[in-house]
Amino acid sequence: MKNMTDIIWYDSIDSTNNQAKRLLSGLPAMSVIAAREQTAGRGQRGNTWKSEAGSNLTFSIVMRFGPEFRQELPANCQFVISEAVALGIKDYLGEENVRARIKWPNDIYAGDRKICGILIENTVSGERITSCIAGAGLNLNQKDFPAELPNPVSLTMLTGKAYDVGNELLKAVARICSRLEEAFRSPHTLREAYLGSMYRKDEMHSYTDCSDGSVFKGIIRGISDTARLMVETEGGKIKEFSFKEIGYLIGNRKL
Repeated sequence: MKNMTDIIWYDSIDSTNNQAKRLLSGLPAMSVIAAREQTAGRGQRGNTWKSEAGSNLTFSIVMRFGPEFRQELPANCQFVISEAVALGIKDYLGEENVRARIKWPNDIYAGDRKICGILIENTVSGERITSCIAGAGLNLNQKDFPAELPNPVSLTMLTGKAYDVGNELLKAVARICSRLEEAFRSPHTLREAYLGSMYRKDEMHSYTDCSDGSVFKGIIRGISDTARLMVETEGGKIKEFSFKEIGYLIGNRKL
């Protein structure tokens, strides 16, 4: 897998993931779609992703698995793509001396503040993944955010530097591609890196059980073989949570 430098740029688009879906059948095995402005960016849990036009990185990496791509990925290994993309973003931020952590499953945090959101959309046929669209929205130069966003931060707020969006996108994509290569070459090593990068791992914090709204304290211990979040409760019991089954509490806000 080679690092990609050919990027399809749009000045304004609804979302790069949406555009990737529209173009999917005609794209090369690996492609990047990027936008200077997203008018309807999408995040996890059906949320919108709000980004100041021209200030941030909003892009999607598209992978179509098959003869041209050469690698294949079983459907039960989907989470390895989330791990690779999240670690690639973390590596990119590390180049700017930002110690980022991965909030399961794949948000990127600097301290207790969100700097990047990732949305992975896979297409599965039988026991194989046929395509993947990995969208990312990374706060790069933005300094003012809507009041309803609970805890945003940008790279420029952390470093005091201004960034060229095009150049930074090339750097971020290169880091992600490097981790994607690792995903196929050494998925166990990738998993170890992911576990070592998890936000709040091995620390006691408060969470919400979304099944009944109850608040509890626990310690994140890792993820299961099926990528469920494993949390040790105060009583020493390990509970597993799927996506949308647990909420993180920071102060009095649930994330």
